[in-house]
Amino acid sequence: QVSLDNFGKKLSIGIIVLCGIIFVMNLFHGVNILDSLMFAVALAVAAIPEALSSIVTIVLAIGTQKLSKENAIIKNLKSVEALGCVGVICSDKTGTLTQNKMTVKKVYVSGRVLEDSGLDSTRLAEDIILKESVLCNDATTEVGDPTEIALINLAEKYSVGYKELKEKYPRISEIPFDSDRKLMSTVHEIDGKIIMFTKGALDSLLPRLKSIIHGSEIREITPEDIKEIENINTMFAETGLRVLTYAYKVLECEKDICHDDENGYIFVGLVGMIDPPRVESKEAVEKCIMAGIKPVMITGDHKVTARTIAKEIGIYQEGDNVLEGVEVEKMSDEELKEKVAHTSVYARVSPEYKIRIVTAWQSLGKICAMTGDGVNDAPALKRADIGIAMGITGTEVSKDAASMILADDNFSTIVKAVTTGRNIYANIKNSIRFLLSGNTAAILAVIYSSFAGLPVIFAPVHLLFINLLTDSLPAIAIGMEPSHGEVLKEKPRDPKEPILTQALSSRILGEGLLIAIFVMAGFYLGYGEMKDALKGSTMAFAVLCLARLFHGFNCRGNSSIFGLGFMSNPFSVVAFLIGFVLLSGVLMIPALHGVFEVAPLGMNDLLAVYGLAFIPTVIIQAAKYFKYKR
Repeated sequence: QVSLDNFGKKLSIGIIVLCGIIFVMNLFHGVNILDSLMFAVALAVAAIPEALSSIVTIVLAIGTQKLSKENAIIKNLKSVEALGCVGVICSDKTGTLTQNKMTVKKVYVSGRVLEDSGLDSTRLAEDIILKESVLCNDATTEVGDPTEIALINLAEKYSVGYKELKEKYPRISEIPFDSDRKLMSTVHEIDGKIIMFTKGALDSLLPRLKSIIHGSEIREITPEDIKEIENINTMFAETGLRVLTYAYKVLECEKDICHDDENGYIFVGLVGMIDPPRVESKEAVEKCIMAGIKPVMITGDHKVTARTIAKEIGIYQEGDNVLEGVEVEKMSDEELKEKVAHTSVYARVSPEYKIRIVTAWQSLGKICAMTGDGVNDAPALKRADIGIAMGITGTEVSKDAASMILADDNFSTIVKAVTTGRNIYANIKNSIRFLLSGNTAAILAVIYSSFAGLPVIFAPVHLLFINLLTDSLPAIAIGMEPSHGEVLKEKPRDPKEPILTQALSSRILGEGLLIAIFVMAGFYLGYGEMKDALKGSTMAFAVLCLARLFHGFNCRGNSSIFGLGFMSNPFSVVAFLIGFVLLSGVLMIPALHGVFEVAPLGMNDLLAVYGLAFIPTVIIQAAKYFKYKR
């Protein structure tokens, strides 16, 4: 929007000055004031692409519709274009990069590592693990957090019915899980004792341990025990398992527990579960890297687990940093800014750290996309250039704060959205190229005829016909060009880069000059020795109109029409045919000749028009073919 505003102001000023010069020159050549004024106004109308703003809106709206079919719901149009600038995607792991389908794989208990099918509910520690999996849990077998559903399923394997157990030992008190403590605690009366179950992250529970169950014995925990527990935790994490630590304690009496009660625990065991990466995540990450986009994974998992999963997907590369939340907390903003470019994984990260990560990337000049699903993610989603909420697991607060919602919670959908965003911006630039190169041809032809002292080359109605009837449809069709994969081979666009770059300006001027040469050839062919100004004007008008219609195929992309595929964008063919029919009607229906100020043309004249209008496209397509080899 900013670029278009600046572009529009400069273009308008330039064209007004140019039309003023043309007006004076027409007066100098003896054209009366009213006709000179009418022509100058018509030239201004023709030269300024006033349809551009509506074309941009239409293209963005169509892009939004396309994204919604790809499970990316855009909440405002400007986000579609902004997606094309994204240089960093900070994504949650669970459910976005992974399947969010947890399954318990290994259990460490009483000094042994067991597969999930190797538990025995008659042994003390294993029985406690199965009970705690059900009681210190808010899920059912179908509804709830995937981690907790996996624990319910573990208990169900051993005929420990969660409904019966919860009815038999109702919850007396609780402290819900939160991202700072990384613990969840519940209290139950079991066999006449008040038992407090706690599960959570090892680094949070380890300092709170006092005793350990080993076999049927409960004894004081030793440094050797702690070392072994840490080693097993690391081993689980290195195989990509998410690890939960189980502990419990006996309370003296029934009471409402508080945070101060979460200490003096008896260690029970570790439960390792896997959440497999989505099949499509690895390919999506590869596309990100190819497109010059930095994928970053943010998770509450253990550092080693996070790195293992990130490496499997392709996010973590050798030499990258893996930072934990406590490390981020200790860093100043400047220190984080220095680290962030080389950090691909953040582990044990609380939602409030996300906003610092986003800000650090933005301070490096990057357009940053950030995913989130919780209430605490809302500030980071607001701060990010593109805030992305989860449609399935996301809270209403996160969805309200985001500019895009993933209906399928899938990372690959973000990459599709970025591809579409880039393609839309490329299409808008191509539409601008089409409009301005055609307008440049008209302006150059008018300037030449004025300096050469020729009759007025176009009637005002000619310019209005081109501007209103044969420009808009091809421009919209160019805006609907499908992605051909080229956009992902480019680096992210600098958001400060103007729409009209030097390269695009040179291309517009070159193509406009090429079309203008053949327009003037058409004029001279009609003007002839008889100096028939009306016929010359008619042929110039016809060549310009038809050449611009052909030029619509040139502006579909960088590759030649052979590389793009002639019918890959059927809208461009339809737009050409409509324009061709309208022009043919004006040239061939006698009743319209007076209205549009055209002279009758013979078959040879029409063939000359078709040939002259087609030659610029042949030259442009040949240049593209040899430059891009397709």
